[in-house]
Amino acid sequence: MAAGQKIHEFVETLTPQLIAWRRDFHKYPESGWTEFRTASLAARKLMQLGFTVVMGRDAVVAEDRMGLPPAEELARHELRAVSQGGDEELIKMMHGGFTAFWADMVCGSGQGPTIAIRFDMDANDCSESTAAEHLPTAAGFVSENPVVMHACAHDGHTAIGLGVAEVIAKFKDDLNGTVRLMFQPAEEGVRGAYPMVTKGVTKGVDVVLGIHIGVSAKTLSSLVCGISGFLATTKMDVDFTGKSAHAGSHPHEGKNALMAACAAATNLHGIARHGGGDTRITVGKLIAGQGRNVVPPNARLVMETRGETTEINEFMESEALRIIKGAAEMWGCTYAVTKMGAAASAPSDPEVAAMLAETGREMGCYDTIVLDETLAGSDDFTYMLEAVQKAGGKGTYALLGSPLKAPHHNDRFDFEETVLSRGVELVSRMIWKVLG
Repeated sequence: MAAGQKIHEFVETLTPQLIAWRRDFHKYPESGWTEFRTASLAARKLMQLGFTVVMGRDAVVAEDRMGLPPAEELARHELRAVSQGGDEELIKMMHGGFTAFWADMVCGSGQGPTIAIRFDMDANDCSESTAAEHLPTAAGFVSENPVVMHACAHDGHTAIGLGVAEVIAKFKDDLNGTVRLMFQPAEEGVRGAYPMVTKGVTKGVDVVLGIHIGVSAKTLSSLVCGISGFLATTKMDVDFTGKSAHAGSHPHEGKNALMAACAAATNLHGIARHGGGDTRITVGKLIAGQGRNVVPPNARLVMETRGETTEINEFMESEALRIIKGAAEMWGCTYAVTKMGAAASAPSDPEVAAMLAETGREMGCYDTIVLDETLAGSDDFTYMLEAVQKAGGKGTYALLGSPLKAPHHNDRFDFEETVLSRGVELVSRMIWKVLG
């Protein structure tokens, strides 16, 4: 029997389990760096299948993590994850928000190439709809965790990752090389990939693949095989510190942090556009002050820069920091910048995208296959892709088509679960093309 047919028939038997996994992860969503339940159950399953798992402090550079919740919040989520059925032994190894892991399976002689696939696990910080017509509500797997919801299909990505692991474990003797499955926390806010890359997750990888359900691929028969338009980005929180004073009798003794933040916000949007490509600057939130008659001693800007290339984003970030410094000095304040997330810009390789397109055609279920698409968003998978490319390897980022009940990050977001088995088969067949 041909490899493709063997994979297809085995994946068909996995379909009920794929849906069950997806619905379980959906019911207990976890936001960035708190994916204790999801990661512990996924890692345990991979261990049972014979994968070698790298996790805990061995899977990330601790100081490179961005947007990490406070220690007390992480501890609370650890307890919550255990109470919701997480693997207590493995959760202890993730103490402090070390929820990233990757898993290797050496196939055949192991002398072939290494292919790595990224699966993100985190959910969004939003409340899920409880409308009767919303499938998770109707079928009993709506989010049980307040103000957290899988509104971007990462529950599906994680389920696909486990399905691929089942396929590789069953047919590993048909392959020759290494399969690495990378389970990433904190993709939302682009926080989790970089500390995995600096720890070495892409070391020795020849081909890397990232997948995402939906986005612009909105029918089951559509497949986008490469993305070339990801924007590099830097997310920053800027805290201005001034001095409070009586606004009526002693305003001259105060240092107005709110005005420093306002000056920064206004001038940030005046940064010259870059002639080399698209740029973005956004101040999404300004929080400041204490009272009507108090000179504001504190202010926070929540902001981001973006650029068509990593170099253009670095220009935007540098200009932003220059303006922030000047605004603080103008109003006699101090300031501190905390990097909350970041992503590079790395285009998909046409050769790998073409290989994925051929794989999709062989499956016979895709009638719309796009080799390359410009997507002006950000995903920190680009750090993994960039690292592999710089080391001489290649990779691509694919969109798996599915009808969507509502847009991504919406409280009624849902996808067609048929995409799960198709995703497992597509990724598994792609592994065969590289290692078979």
